[in-house]
Amino acid sequence: MAVEKVNSSSSLAEVIDRILDKGIVIDAWVRVSLVGIELLAIEARVVIASVETYLKYAEAVGLTTQAAVPAS
Repeated sequence: MAVEKVNSSSSLAEVIDRILDKGIVIDAWVRVSLVGIELLAIEARVVIASVETYLKYAEAVGLTTQAAVPAS
């Protein structure tokens, strides 16, 4: 994946279009502990993409079955 550098300014619509086309993933993991006792653990993965883009990449890594089945 190559990084493109553009010298001209972009409008908000162009930025949103690019994010939805390419997608962005924010993966965060937070653990709060006090004196070696874990008080809080949060793991989050946020995916911002169009449905078409998400399904295209999810199929490539085998996540389409997880996306199709609701969590119980």
